[in-house]
Amino acid sequence: MTGGGREVDHVVLGVADLDRAQESLSALGLAALPGGTHPAWGTANRIVPLGGSYLELVAVVDPGVAAASAFGSWIAAMAEGSSAWGWAVRTPTIDDDAERLGLDVVPGSRVRPDGSTLAWRLAGVADAGSGDGRPFLIAWDDDVTMPGRAPVDHPHGPAVLSSLVVASDSTELEHWVGGGIPGVHVVPPRASGTGVVEVVVQTVHGPVVLHPSSLG
Repeated sequence: MTGGGREVDHVVLGVADLDRAQESLSALGLAALPGGTHPAWGTANRIVPLGGSYLELVAVVDPGVAAASAFGSWIAAMAEGSSAWGWAVRTPTIDDDAERLGLDVVPGSRVRPDGSTLAWRLAGVADAGSGDGRPFLIAWDDDVTMPGRAPVDHPHGPAVLSSLVVASDSTELEHWVGGGIPGVHVVPPRASGTGVVEVVVQTVHGPVVLHPSSLG
């Protein structure tokens, strides 16, 4: 069973300190690029491009604003170690998906370091942060270059997102995303909770395996 054109867009790595997290990834041969801020969520990010997908390092930069937003609160929980990493599924039918699931579609944007605006539409962010391992859904504006395709020189050469291990209920997860997602391996919920518990990035020197303690 496939996800009908849906695929992993990115993995959300909520961290306490962007500089420290970037240094940890650099030691593993992965480069992070400047991202931007999310004023409505109280967060800021950096991007690790991996072809069509990417890793998003996110930290709270305005605790007051973050506490009042679903996304900001979720990132704070990840940084504190009380929530696993999150993930987003790119879908070509976000309006239909949202209607099927009873979700609202909301716009998002951030200003890139070069001054251009990156814009997208989201559904299910609050649900994704509720602790059952579900992803949120995203659709990028047609005229944007997706973050995963940004040019980058990784220290160990080209790198792509190979697979994810997600702790969740497989039946509920397939219902949520509308099928299986290529490269996503679902395992039963663990004592430590649900969510992304492992990320595998393929490089020219072999796989790099990441888990929350990789950045701790």
